[in-house]
Amino acid sequence: MASTPDVHICEVAPRDGLQNLDTFVPTEAKCALIDTIAAAGVREIDAGSFVPPKVVPQFADVDVVMAHALTHKSATIGALVPNQKGAERAIAAGVNAVYFVISASETHNRANVRRTIEEQIEGFRAVRAAIDARPADQRPFLMGAISTSFGCSLEGEVSESAVCRVARGFAEAQADEIGLADTVGYATPKSIRQIVAGVQREVGSQMTLRLHLHDTLGAGLANAVAGLEAGIRRFDAAVSGLGGCPFAPGARGNIVTEDLVFMLERMGLSTGIDLDRLMQTREILARHIPAKHLTGHLHEAGVPKVLRSAA
Repeated sequence: MASTPDVHICEVAPRDGLQNLDTFVPTEAKCALIDTIAAAGVREIDAGSFVPPKVVPQFADVDVVMAHALTHKSATIGALVPNQKGAERAIAAGVNAVYFVISASETHNRANVRRTIEEQIEGFRAVRAAIDARPADQRPFLMGAISTSFGCSLEGEVSESAVCRVARGFAEAQADEIGLADTVGYATPKSIRQIVAGVQREVGSQMTLRLHLHDTLGAGLANAVAGLEAGIRRFDAAVSGLGGCPFAPGARGNIVTEDLVFMLERMGLSTGIDLDRLMQTREILARHIPAKHLTGHLHEAGVPKVLRSAA
């Protein structure tokens, strides 16, 4: 059995990477993307979102894509849900993980899910109860994701206390993990350290935290290093830097999985991911997505031959 990597990476391109595109990516291409990601050894894949197609047309085929993704037993297959109804669909589909999102910014939360933060916390409690009512071997992992944890394009600054309020709600409702999301890419290494430390004080060291980082202002990998220094060992990233939030004006793509893997491995931290195989995802994406949406330093420069063995 493969050893546990030093850093766990969840690949979010099939969901966060595609949700903001105005081009519908064919179902077979989404499935091929997931196949290639799984073949590269990625241990967790955010494979789609259970939302109404009229809200996010990209996921009109989520049931088919999710069923295909779940054939990969080597990876945890998860889905983002905005509410209890979406969670019920995800649970019925048999997903391994449910990601339930609440924004630290009240304005963004209302734009995203049309509910107040308190109403959304109540919804999370209902999802927890629904999961706990199932047989023990059929209960998906439940993560509470806090959007706009490091700033909001609608409100601007988001206070540490606002983030901690949502974190406390998730912890009290028995989340299995809490994700801190830099939804619009405003974080700096300083704010990463501050918010992570604040949430750790709020919910205790026994709660696992992960970081979901965007690269809007070019600080994505620096923020990942700050997260490492703060004790984070679980990160979200997207191949070719895909991504953006339809309810967060100005948001750009996620940190680039390929670049993150290369950096971590060069730092002596194992990821368990085959970089060469991961780089093959670009071929699939390039056939269906305009080049302007595809980024990544390794794709532009190539993996340095002298360093390839280390990668």
